[in-house]
Amino acid sequence: MEIEDIALRRLRYQHLAAAPLAEPVDVVRWLTAVQAQDYYGALWSLGQRLKTSDEAQLDAAFNTGAILRTHLLRPTWHFVAPEDIRWLLQLTGPRVHQRCGTGYRQLELDDATRQRCHQIIIQALAGGKHLTRHELGQALVQAGIQHAATGRRLTYIVMSAELDGVLCSGPRRGKQFTYALLEEWVPPAPEKTAVEALAELTRRYFQSHGPATVHDFANWSGLTVGDGRIGLDLVQKELEHTTINEQTYWFSPKIPATRTEPPRAYILSVFDEYFIGYKDRRAIANQQVTTELGNLGNGLTYILVLDGQIIGSCRRTVQSKSVTIEMNNFLPLNPAAKQAVAHAAQQLGKFLDLTVDLTWT
Repeated sequence: MEIEDIALRRLRYQHLAAAPLAEPVDVVRWLTAVQAQDYYGALWSLGQRLKTSDEAQLDAAFNTGAILRTHLLRPTWHFVAPEDIRWLLQLTGPRVHQRCGTGYRQLELDDATRQRCHQIIIQALAGGKHLTRHELGQALVQAGIQHAATGRRLTYIVMSAELDGVLCSGPRRGKQFTYALLEEWVPPAPEKTAVEALAELTRRYFQSHGPATVHDFANWSGLTVGDGRIGLDLVQKELEHTTINEQTYWFSPKIPATRTEPPRAYILSVFDEYFIGYKDRRAIANQQVTTELGNLGNGLTYILVLDGQIIGSCRRTVQSKSVTIEMNNFLPLNPAAKQAVAHAAQQLGKFLDLTVDLTWT
C-alpha cells in the first residue's frame, strides 16, 4: 500500500465512496460517533453517506430519538446510536471528566455539587419532560444552585450530567435543543464489560476509519495511547496493517482501495469524520494545503475534497430559497475536476432543498 491509497480506502471505509447506507442511524452506528457541535454540518455529514436524504428527514430522525446527541469521546457533542450510548459513556466518560477537571475546579463544581445538580435535573425532567438548557438553568437556580442560570457553570453542569448518563438530547423545540432523561428517552440495551467496550470501540474505529494509526484512534476516542494499544491487542487478528514512512496503519481487509472515474468531489464539514477523525492528516492534505487550512483558522468551516485529497475550502451562505457556495481552491483544477466540484455543490443544494449559486475565489 502507498500513502495515496490511504485516502482512497478511507473514502470507502467511511461510506463516502462505498455503497451508501439506508438510514441515519446506520451511518451513526457504522462510524460509532459523529462529531456534532455544528448540528447542521453534522446532518450533512450523515446525508452524504445515505442513499437518499434531505436535511428535514435527518432533523426528524433526531427529533424522534433515532439518533442522539450528547457529550462523549471528547468534551464536545457527538451523534450516537441509542443502543451505543450507555457503553460508550461508561468507557469514555471518565476520561472526559478528567479533561474537564480544571473547569470543574475553577467553577467550584466538586463531585458532591455535581451530584446534587444531577438530582435536581432528574426531578425537573422526570415524567417525560423535555427542557431547554435555559429551563434547566432556571430549575437549578430555584433549587439553590448559585450562578447556574446561564454561562460556563451551567455548561459544565449539563455536560457532567450527560457524561454520567443522566440526560441526553431530546426533540428540538423549534430551533431550540432540549434535553431528556436518558433512562426515559433511550430504550434499554445489552451491557458490555470494560474489556468488551474497549474491544468494540477499537474494532469499529479501524473498520470505519481505517487505515489509521493507534495515535489517530487515541486522539479520536479521547482514550490514552496505552488504552489504544490494549484495544488493538484485543482485535488485531481481525485487522491488517501496513507500515508507511515508519507509521503503522491498521484497517479492515474487507474493503479495497479504488479510484473513481471520472473524479469525484466532496464538500465536507470541517467536523466531518473524514477530517476530524485523525490526528495525522498527511495522507489527505499536502504541506501547501495544510498551510492554507491553518491560515484560515476559525474561518474554516467546509473543506473541498477531490479523490480523497483536500484541495480547497468553501463557505456556504443559506438564504430563504438558495444557498451560495463560495469555492476557494488551493490547487489548479482541470475542467473534469471543476465539473466534479459543481456536481458536489448541486448535491448540497439538493440536500438543503435550495437552488445553488456557485462562485469561485
